[in-house]
Parts: sequence; C-alpha cells; structure tokens
Amino acid sequence: MFLYYIFAAVIIGIDQWTKYLTVTHIPLHDVVEVVPGVLSWMYLQNSGAAWSILEGQMWFFYLITLVVVGVIIYYLQKYGKNSRLLSIALAFILAGAVGNFIDRLRIEYVVDMIRLEFIDFPIFNVADMSLFIGVALMLLYVVLDETDKKRKSQQ
Repeated sequence: MFLYYIFAAVIIGIDQWTKYLTVTHIPLHDVVEVVPGVLSWMYLQNSGAAWSILEGQMWFFYLITLVVVGVIIYYLQKYGKNSRLLSIALAFILAGAVGNFIDRLRIEYVVDMIRLEFIDFPIFNVADMSLFIGVALMLLYVVLDETDKKRKSQQ
C-alpha cells in the first residue's frame, strides 16, 4: 500500500512544480505556445471547478475534498490489496484531489495552465489530469469487476 501513497506524492510533486513554474515564468493570462494549434500554456487562477463552476465557494471545496480524501484512503486501505488497478486508480484520484487542495488552502484558487488549442475545453493542470485518469481507471475497474462477477456467477 505504501507504494501507492508514494506514487500519489510524486504526482502531487509534479503538479506543484508545474504550477510553480507557471506562476514564476508566465504572466497571468499570457499564453505560451508549446505545439502550435494543439497545446499551449496559459496561466489562469481558478477559484471554482471546471469552467469556473461554483466560483469562490472555497468552504464547499474544502469540505468535499476532505470527504473524498478520507473515502479514498479508507478504500485504499480496505480494498486496495485486492486489486492493483483499483489501487492505481485511487492513487491518481488522491493525488489530483490533494494537488488542487494545496492550492485552495495556500492561495485560495487553483493554478491552471494547460490549454488545448483544438477544442473548447477548460484550461487544466496536472492534478486535473490525475483526477481524470483516476476516474477513467476506476470506471474500467468497475466494468472489469462486474464482468468477472457475472462470469463467476454463471459457472
């Protein structure tokens, strides 16, 4: 189990490092092209969720994050030993939740910087990517687990 917490800590470190580099090297709202027409870096301060939903509702985000982190740690400890896929999914979700929580606690907004040029999509960060990957892996785990249960019940 300890390995999954280390994995989450590494992702949190990468998230905080990329946010630090963004804040120190890109002026607020400026855009730096990385791959023209595909990817750029743009420093934004987001006090809400995706698309600035619930903007300024920090206490709500604090409460939800604490509950989510508590549930993730519980599930990782109780069920993580049974499935590597579940453990990896939970570690990604934990890292994403904590990465953005650090920003909210420290500066009362989340630093976003990754901008996809080819689609109208919210600007995001490494923590957001970690959450997305974790949720996708969790969905995969649920589908595979249900398929396995059905197969076993038919035998």
